[in-house]
Amino acid sequence: MKRNGMCPICYLKKLFTRPSRVSDLYSDVEYKGGDAPTPPMGWSSWNTFKNTIDEDLIYETAVAMKEKGLLDAGYDRINIDDNWHSSLRDANGEVQPDLTKFAHGMKELVSKINALGLKAGIYSSNGTLTCEDLPAGYGNEYKDALTFARWGFEYLKYDFCHNVPIPKYAPLVYGVEVAKRGERHGKFYPCTDGRVSGLAKFMPDGKLECAHHVSGLDACRGALEFNNIYAEDDGEYILTVCVRKKGLYEKALMVQINGEKDYMAEIPPQKFWNVTARFQLIVTLRKGVNVVKMFNPISTRADSAMLQYRKMGAALEAAAQKVADETGAPLKPITFSICEWGLNQPYKWGASASNLWRTTPDINPNWRWIKLIYEHNVKLWKYASPGHWNDPDMLEVGNGGLSLERNKSHFALWCMMAAPLVLGNDLRTITDDVLKIVTHKDLIAIDQDPLGRQAKRVKRGVRLDILVRPLAGGRAAVCFFNRSTAFGAAGSLDLKTLSADDYVALPVKDSYSFREVFSGDTGEGTALACKLKPDESKVFIVG
Repeated sequence: MKRNGMCPICYLKKLFTRPSRVSDLYSDVEYKGGDAPTPPMGWSSWNTFKNTIDEDLIYETAVAMKEKGLLDAGYDRINIDDNWHSSLRDANGEVQPDLTKFAHGMKELVSKINALGLKAGIYSSNGTLTCEDLPAGYGNEYKDALTFARWGFEYLKYDFCHNVPIPKYAPLVYGVEVAKRGERHGKFYPCTDGRVSGLAKFMPDGKLECAHHVSGLDACRGALEFNNIYAEDDGEYILTVCVRKKGLYEKALMVQINGEKDYMAEIPPQKFWNVTARFQLIVTLRKGVNVVKMFNPISTRADSAMLQYRKMGAALEAAAQKVADETGAPLKPITFSICEWGLNQPYKWGASASNLWRTTPDINPNWRWIKLIYEHNVKLWKYASPGHWNDPDMLEVGNGGLSLERNKSHFALWCMMAAPLVLGNDLRTITDDVLKIVTHKDLIAIDQDPLGRQAKRVKRGVRLDILVRPLAGGRAAVCFFNRSTAFGAAGSLDLKTLSADDYVALPVKDSYSFREVFSGDTGEGTALACKLKPDESKVFIVG
């Protein structure tokens, strides 16, 4: 639980005492990449093997997944977590696998996994290094995405270790220069040709030929907008941001073109050998007049995380398309899993950046910790939808000496919460009891229900929770969960109340049929009632 450098108590304190508001700049944009109409199902190397992985272990696990019926049950991804790569990038600056443990290369390994009917996933981090201090994606987003796509990967887990936040400060801008790519000279537009809004303002500056610069573009509180940027033709142009130097601290500026495309200029600490500096972006303009808006978009820590994850998501989409164009093969979408441990409330913006987002720190096979993760994730039901999922982390079913009832409840709760089902145990030695749980057809069908709604907790008692998940076809799944170690915890639910719940919307009937998925017991009526053993769950399908 030290992997992300934070103890559980420290994490919870930070999570609940430092909420982070997310700016609404991009909240209405839905991420279209990846392939996750239902929660992804597969296996990850991290929980059991940590840094002891190699190409033989990964392939043996893939073979076991197929031979033990897990592929038939829906588990179709083999995800290689941290420690797969060398500490050295190659001569072209491209990330490469560990030169001895994955000596035959990733492309060959992915091909062998694909030949079994499985997909392959890879790992990196939204920082300068991964959590195991190996090369990561910061500053190399597109280059790494293209490498992964050319190797054939169809899933990326993107962590948050060694993250470098985008600064909230903006440079002082005195104008922009625009030139068609390949031309020597461009047209200069002084800042006074634009208009300012918010806290941005024109400042007299006797050291500049244009006599003014614009300040107040910091922290999404002000903007400079040009409505007169002319392009002779559609195409790529060099847009040079002309900056009045100030401050030995990092700055950033977003350049938004026609309200459609965003470009980020990162400004290093500036020494004062000269008064001015030029920072260039390659942008796409359309023929005629274009609108160019400049501002710093970072007003909260969450804005930085959101924009950085959006950058990698866009890189994955572009890389997958480029490889399809290069090879003439069908497009292989790369499902994007972001893993920043819930610190920046990713459930509020994750759908604009990815297919799934971690809502909590790393899981471990400790029942108390698993219940804490459940307690946080179960409240986030309104944020899940087809293609976009809350991720309470990988499954620990079969790990750490969890009892049979705890293994069953762990799996049932994850299925009720529409969570990705990513196994974390050794599939080569999986026991029959664990295999029976993780291949339970009814529970998997609940998790993979095409309606894509996460369960809502409708009752929380002293000992017992009741969760209800709406299902396709006017049905619902009802889970009674004994959170305590008490025997005989009892609960009941009037099914007619689910008809009045706008989220569940169970059709009104005089009587409902129901079946408990573990026992197979069936019945009819307008109410459910049961008693549960310590840590036990009972799940009913109602229709």
